[in-house]
Amino acid sequence: MVQVTKDNSNYKFEIKGFHKLWSIKSEINIPQDHILRVYKNEDKKASFLGIRMPGLHIPGVITAGSFMVDEGVIFCDFSNRDNLIIVELKDEKYSKLVIEVENVEDTIRLLTAN
Repeated sequence: MVQVTKDNSNYKFEIKGFHKLWSIKSEINIPQDHILRVYKNEDKKASFLGIRMPGLHIPGVITAGSFMVDEGVIFCDFSNRDNLIIVELKDEKYSKLVIEVENVEDTIRLLTAN
């Protein structure tokens, strides 16, 4: 799970618990103006087939880490698709963050507030 907080015009995406080990990352910092779009994942069966670099993918259990996919490198951290959001980025290492959050609606509101 990922906790999102805002500090001035930057967002901190903090990876919680053992997910830090699986994703090989503890946090990602993104400037507000690098966020293009934020939305709830509606495709409960989507699979992120790509090359792990590094990461962990156990289908139906956990997906965590960096993955090379058609649209570039994405960062994933989720085990529950019901709480999954997608954050599309520009001018960053990752083209997308595909993350599980505690409260989808509150997190989307935080990330889309000006």
